[in-house]
Amino acid sequence: MSEPLTTPGEGFHPHLHETPDGPAPLSTRLHHIRAGSLDGDTAQTGGMRRFAAVSGKTVGSEKLWMGQTHVAPATSSSDHHHGESETAIYVVSGHPEFVFLDDSGPEPEEVRLRTSPGDYIFVPPFVPHREENPDPADEAVVVIARSTQEAIVVNLPGLYALPADGG
Repeated sequence: MSEPLTTPGEGFHPHLHETPDGPAPLSTRLHHIRAGSLDGDTAQTGGMRRFAAVSGKTVGSEKLWMGQTHVAPATSSSDHHHGESETAIYVVSGHPEFVFLDDSGPEPEEVRLRTSPGDYIFVPPFVPHREENPDPADEAVVVIARSTQEAIVVNLPGLYALPADGG
């Protein structure tokens, strides 16, 4: 039989709630973030809604950001990159498409990665891209993990290749 659900913010170390000096440090406990407790106060890109679950702000993480992004039906995000963050994306629902420029040939070529639920995408640091949801009726939902404690989003005026140093 499974244990009862924990209360949001309770973690799994009930004896660590209070110490003689005050609350237990965030780094000494597990954190439980319920689906309904995601934080929408995060960097945004037009056409998308991002919700933080794990971040420096929500749980005190130092090297990781994780959350959800919802892309409305028949919507395209703004062109953007995520600065120094490595970004991993897991497709939960829908068929979002990820678009970037491949400049390895003689002419830059737009590449479109068409995905399905269960697929993963890796976005290296500073790579301009956009997300699109071509479905006219259903939103696409993805889970995102980043190698920085907050969601870095740098909106761009267009989809273009950046120099290797990210500048």
